[in-house]
Amino acid sequence: MRRVLFALVAVLSFALAQGARSDYTGLVLSTPFPSTTVRAGETVNLSLKLKSYNLEPQYVRLGVEGVPEGWTVALLGDGRPVKAAYLEPDGSVDLSLRVEIPKDAAAKSYAMTLVASGSTAKATLPLTFTLGEVLPPKVSLEVELPVLKGTPTSTFRFRATLKNESDQDLLVGLNADAPQGFEVRFKPAFSTQEVTTLPLKAGASKDMDIEISPPPQVAAGTYPIQVLARAGEASASLSLKVVITGRPELSLSTPDGRLSGKAYAGRFSPLKLVIKNRGSAPAKNVKLSSFEPSGWEVKFDPKKIDEIPAGGQTQVTVQIKPSQKAIAGDYMVTLTANPQNGTSKSEDFRITVLTSTLWGIVGIVLIAVALGALAFAVARFGRR
Repeated sequence: MRRVLFALVAVLSFALAQGARSDYTGLVLSTPFPSTTVRAGETVNLSLKLKSYNLEPQYVRLGVEGVPEGWTVALLGDGRPVKAAYLEPDGSVDLSLRVEIPKDAAAKSYAMTLVASGSTAKATLPLTFTLGEVLPPKVSLEVELPVLKGTPTSTFRFRATLKNESDQDLLVGLNADAPQGFEVRFKPAFSTQEVTTLPLKAGASKDMDIEISPPPQVAAGTYPIQVLARAGEASASLSLKVVITGRPELSLSTPDGRLSGKAYAGRFSPLKLVIKNRGSAPAKNVKLSSFEPSGWEVKFDPKKIDEIPAGGQTQVTVQIKPSQKAIAGDYMVTLTANPQNGTSKSEDFRITVLTSTLWGIVGIVLIAVALGALAFAVARFGRR
């Protein structure tokens, strides 16, 4: 039963629509805005539609009556001047009217009439153009997120919308007032091309990206950036903020800057290690570790540093004990400082292993004793 009711409603709706459509017979010439405000010296383009209702196919002549003196008008179809259109039954065509207004036109209202004449019907469309009531140039600038946070190596990307709120096309210049060392770039949305100006049609808007790169050694803090969009006397500004959270950046070396030291085989030898924080934030809970050859021992005093302030440094003593069996020569020991709130830093130190001079003296004495014993034996038993 319900399906039958739905079918009856559909049939009645279609019949009513057909009846409503058949109530009118003739030509209709229309435009969305038949009365508009213009400027002297401007060229205006109006979109038009010509439609046939319940008419036989026919050739329709097109024209404009009452054109003010000095004005130039042209009816266009597919971008070309036309004087007629052919309409099929219930067919339609899209047209446009281009109106060139002289620069010396007086500030008042001007009227003209579009005429479409077919073999069995005729349509007219009155148009009114008013000079002297134009909107002043106006632009607006909006941003989705005015505050972004990141590290000194981050690129801060703000998505903004630039809008032309006037009735004339504008070329908008873009500029920024940023702290020293900050780089500001403007790019149309989804484009890699940097721009300093953007063309905007009357009433149109465009999305763009504002990219900000801070200098590498910038300190942690909040930095304001003022963005300005200007088109002649029209301007709009935007206040942005970049919040630099900062991060530690460690370096390891010895007091004299060399990455080398000396140690004796089989015993601990001290190496002074200087850890500097060149970053923009304190390095916290810095743990020290090492990677050394097999059989070696490495100890840190202290083994953990609570904090190294930004721009500060601290000194650590590293006790290095080469293997008892290590022969004289150069070896590589890697020392690492790993902060809790940053990236670890490692350096390779060349450790020259020395043998003890005491063992050299003992060796010489043993050789001398052996030579003496040999000489005594030869002297005593050599004659036999």
